[in-house]
Amino acid sequence: MGTPTTLVIASGNAGKVREFGHLLAGLGLEIRPQPEGLEVEETGATFAENARLKAEAVARATGCWALADDSGLSVSALGGAPGVHSARYADSDAARIERLLRELDAANTKAVARGESPNRSAHFTAALAVANPGGEVVLEVEGLCPGMILEERRGEGGFGYDPVFFVPEAGLTFAEMPKELKGEVGHRGRAFGLLEPRLRVLLS
Repeated sequence: MGTPTTLVIASGNAGKVREFGHLLAGLGLEIRPQPEGLEVEETGATFAENARLKAEAVARATGCWALADDSGLSVSALGGAPGVHSARYADSDAARIERLLRELDAANTKAVARGESPNRSAHFTAALAVANPGGEVVLEVEGLCPGMILEERRGEGGFGYDPVFFVPEAGLTFAEMPKELKGEVGHRGRAFGLLEPRLRVLLS
């Protein structure tokens, strides 16, 4: 299949494409978003399955190497929800956060009524998959970032659930972090840290 020179990011999310552009800046690749209008049905039961589906479909559709991620938030008190449904939990970032806080409060109210302690622990997962132009997945990794859900939003940056996801080791929410720090401690950055050395081998 030759050495990749162009890498298509299998996402229509501008924030995600920008974040990957930042992470991939040192690899000398031309980074492109997936073609407009291309929709890949995310039918996987796990983040890894969905990343695989997207990488395969976008590589086949474009004839280029493709990098896909499936990422999301799993909240302990909600049994791992929203999980693979993180992006589809409601129809806007604000509505997704509102639903999350409402459901977490309800779950913790029930826990306290049972004599248990409230639990706001959560983690973000990012599964990454790289497919060659033939649509075959050749690299797969997964990164985790543990944290907790705050009761109120903090910070102006990021997207999605970033304003309520607090990372204790940094003392900040994702929305308060500079890009560089989020790139280091965030789930996508951690997954990319595992992917990058293997991607460099592909490019050599």
